[in-house]
Amino acid sequence: MFHLGWFVGKGYSVHEWNKPWSGTIGQDWMEPDLYLDLARALERACFDYMLIEDGSFVADAYKGSAEYYLRNAYAVPKSDPLPLVPLLGHVTKRLGIVATVATSFYPPFLAARLGATLDHLTHGRVGLNIVTAHNDRAAQNFGLDRHYEHDLRYEMADEWMEVVNRLWASWEPDAIVADPQTGVFADHSKVHPIHFEGRYYKSRGPLNTAPGPQGRPVICQAGGSPAGIAFAARHADSVIAKVRGAAAAKSFRQRLSAQMQPLGRKPSDCKVLFATSVVLGDTMDDARDKRARMTAALADSMETRLAGMSYLSMVDFSKYDLDAPLPTITTNASRASFEAYLSGDGGKTLRDMLLDPSGGGLDFVGTPDSIAAEMGEIMQDVGGDGILIQDPLTRKTVAEITDGLVPALKRRSLVRKAYQHERFRDNLLAF
Repeated sequence: MFHLGWFVGKGYSVHEWNKPWSGTIGQDWMEPDLYLDLARALERACFDYMLIEDGSFVADAYKGSAEYYLRNAYAVPKSDPLPLVPLLGHVTKRLGIVATVATSFYPPFLAARLGATLDHLTHGRVGLNIVTAHNDRAAQNFGLDRHYEHDLRYEMADEWMEVVNRLWASWEPDAIVADPQTGVFADHSKVHPIHFEGRYYKSRGPLNTAPGPQGRPVICQAGGSPAGIAFAARHADSVIAKVRGAAAAKSFRQRLSAQMQPLGRKPSDCKVLFATSVVLGDTMDDARDKRARMTAALADSMETRLAGMSYLSMVDFSKYDLDAPLPTITTNASRASFEAYLSGDGGKTLRDMLLDPSGGGLDFVGTPDSIAAEMGEIMQDVGGDGILIQDPLTRKTVAEITDGLVPALKRRSLVRKAYQHERFRDNLLAF
């Protein structure tokens, strides 16, 4: 069997605005209903988790202006996903709920306290998607002139994780006595300052709230660069990976496993879910026609893809010749996500890359049953732990996946038919 996750890749934002099947998102984007409906559907389908992306800036890389991003609701407006977590927890009982936290901008004590609080409110079902953030504009919103260098961000994040782990461990498991006979609520001898002083962070501790039911929230991570993989090997319970094709997916799993073992961690301690795009049809011809229409529409959405590449890289792609091979691009921003956006063939022109219909991950086109069979074969070959469904997010796509594809997967016994445990981490480690 393999695990299932859903990546809300545009965060708590405006999904598929002004497109078919988007409903009234232009008016009610700030309401929680779309996410509540998604969470209910995912739990019915026995998904492991939903993960909500986040970012803290208004992009202006494309043509040196914020106009395109604001006019088209591209990653803006975007609200903080953390307040959604208890709402999602209230309408579900088993689904893991993962919100994004940027180590570069959240002080460790604040993040540890939020994580513990949300774990209590969800009865042990919260996860934190640990990112280092990728953009100078975000850094400038938090008082920096420029963002920290890419690999330095991960060095700092290592120390950040050490602090939050110590804070979550600052209360011993039996520190709360709550004995009305003795009048003792918490045993002071079992709550400890951490007195941490490192190169980048300093915290006295202890945490002023008790850790949640999981002790430590599930830690998710999405960095695919060498520094990101090394970070995941040390800290992550689940990794979301966006790589092109089964061979690259297999290589990613092998690289992560090789780095985990010297650290005393088994590969099974960290579940890798591979980003996936799915084009479903009632028949194979329906699915192929749908994919063909999507591919044809790319010619009219080239500016969107240019703006997206600019968003991820902080490089203005409007200045490049569409009909010339793309030169080597170096960026201090989101390296792995940016590279997944490219076609991978250095001989192609920028136009060819923009017209590439691939989603940048594992791509499936077919009927629910044909895709279920293909997913089973690829997961067996890759040695991966699961599939991560990614945008677009509309109620139609949710129904296609949860009421169309997942039943086909269940008929083949490829995914769980019921949750075995109450808590997120226990379900994640169940197989």
